[in-house]
Amino acid sequence: MLKTVVIGAGAAGCFCAIELKRRRPDMEVTVYESGPKPLAKVAVTGGGRCNLTNSFAGISRLAEAYPRGEQVMKRALRTFSHQDTMEWFEREGVALLTQEDECVFPVSQDAMQIVRTLERLMRELGVKVICNRRVARISELDADFVVVTAGGSGKAALETLLPDDVSITNTVPSLFTFKIADESLRSLMGTVAENVGLCLAGTAFRSHGTLLVTDWGVSGPATLKLSSYAARHLADNGYRATLLVNWLDSTESEVRRILASSISGNGKKFISNAHPEGMTDRLWQHLLQRSGIRSDLRWQELGNKGVNKLVNTLTADGYQIVGRARFKEEFVTCGGVDLSGIDLNTLESKTHPGLFFAGEVLDIDAITGGFNLQAAWSTGYTVARTIASEK
Repeated sequence: MLKTVVIGAGAAGCFCAIELKRRRPDMEVTVYESGPKPLAKVAVTGGGRCNLTNSFAGISRLAEAYPRGEQVMKRALRTFSHQDTMEWFEREGVALLTQEDECVFPVSQDAMQIVRTLERLMRELGVKVICNRRVARISELDADFVVVTAGGSGKAALETLLPDDVSITNTVPSLFTFKIADESLRSLMGTVAENVGLCLAGTAFRSHGTLLVTDWGVSGPATLKLSSYAARHLADNGYRATLLVNWLDSTESEVRRILASSISGNGKKFISNAHPEGMTDRLWQHLLQRSGIRSDLRWQELGNKGVNKLVNTLTADGYQIVGRARFKEEFVTCGGVDLSGIDLNTLESKTHPGLFFAGEVLDIDAITGGFNLQAAWSTGYTVARTIASEK
């Protein structure tokens, strides 16, 4: 009987084990997990609701969703797409819902439904799951195939686990919120700004979306996207940078037209009482103060100098990032097994036949929205299909 050992009982590891055992019932499949239970991370993802994939409707280029690993994901998604994921779980009795933001959740809004489904399938198929067992080195394993899915492991741990010639890219956090030094911004805690543009000064890293002001700084989809795109840059710079906020996500000329319209239509009104559509009163007062504009000034009194100040604040409002904060219970790392050392079609090591990788242990990571779990399903499926075809 052929033996396969999977290291890591997360989404990729468990999904791979299930698909492999389904295709090769005659194969012995064992999953080792260093923690006390399998799928612990899946249980908390999506705020405990499990955002298990995305419709990809808002993605024009795959690199928008996968800052690292785009080429692997192009192949993996052709093998097992987001539609395949949805059909797979629905066949197992999990009703799904696609939200307006294109994120896909169980109708139950309960991540444990996904956990229980995967655990049931492993149990029914005869997959052995051994928890509280850390594999120090793969050389200690007696197996024909080894699948490493230990996502979130640091570089040192991976270098100990894997053969010396398997190249590891340094692992750093991704998907985090920003700590901001400015107390006046943090005083707006709870403020939500829709359609904001963010960038890091002096770089090409940019994101768009909703911004949430918190008591420590900023969060929300736009922040999390930027943290993903700039994960390595921010780590290299000690999580210190200047965040530039474009509060209307518009060009300078577009903002000037918006202000010109306010001047012509609200000339006699106080500037503090007439703000751009969609902006809250609290945020507008804050931005006027940042621009050095008196709240008792009327629009017709603003003048060119005042317009210039306001345009600059609305399009490039700078705040100092002084650190990062973990995003709820969820975390993602960028880095891991260097993709140059694996076959991008099979995810097998180029130098060690029978050694495979799936999930976050690879140098693949994504923005928030179900894309990271989709990477786990797709890469796990790819490995299972490859091993199952071995004689």
